[in-house]
Amino acid sequence: MAPSIFENIINWIRTGYPEGIPASDYPPLLALLTPVLSESEITDIVLKLAVEHGAENPATPEQIGAAIHAITAEAPSVEEQRQVAARLAAAGWPLALEVPAAD
Repeated sequence: MAPSIFENIINWIRTGYPEGIPASDYPPLLALLTPVLSESEITDIVLKLAVEHGAENPATPEQIGAAIHAITAEAPSVEEQRQVAARLAAAGWPLALEVPAAD
């Protein structure tokens, strides 16, 4: 059975960030995921990755939802989005990433 989009995204993030996602990369990562996934799917991914990286008390879905809204309220810079997009592309990310052109 072929992996689901959820499993593929988890695998691409794992490959792109084998040591875990640095806090500075969450805003551009979320900005790249929000056009592709629902908030619920993003929450599931964040919870799964948090547990995998040893979070003893991972955030609740409600806390993650609030964080998604807080992080995506201010768009990351084009350069930040490009850096994260490049990292995921190197991990085999096949999705079209719409990163705005530089001014």
